[in-house]
Amino acid sequence: MGQAARAGGQAQLGDLERRVLMFERQHWCYEGSKETAIRNLFELEPTRYYELLSRLIDSDDALAFDPQLVKRLRRQRLERHRARSARRLNPPV
Repeated sequence: MGQAARAGGQAQLGDLERRVLMFERQHWCYEGSKETAIRNLFELEPTRYYELLSRLIDSDDALAFDPQLVKRLRRQRLERHRARSARRLNPPV
């Protein structure tokens, strides 16, 4: 999904990648568990879905497709990483 995937300066995402980003736009508004929806909508295990999402939000094409969403997802990922690091550095007593 790098420079070679670009045509005419427009972001080139596959159908699955666009669907994943549109799913994440919803701030999770489905009834039931997100993991169940991931299995039903994408026919992926949640672990595989989150691996795909992580790679996707690091891509320039995803950023071009939906900058606000990708920046929000990157920020959330960074906050989770910082929280995990803080827990490791300051374990409960």
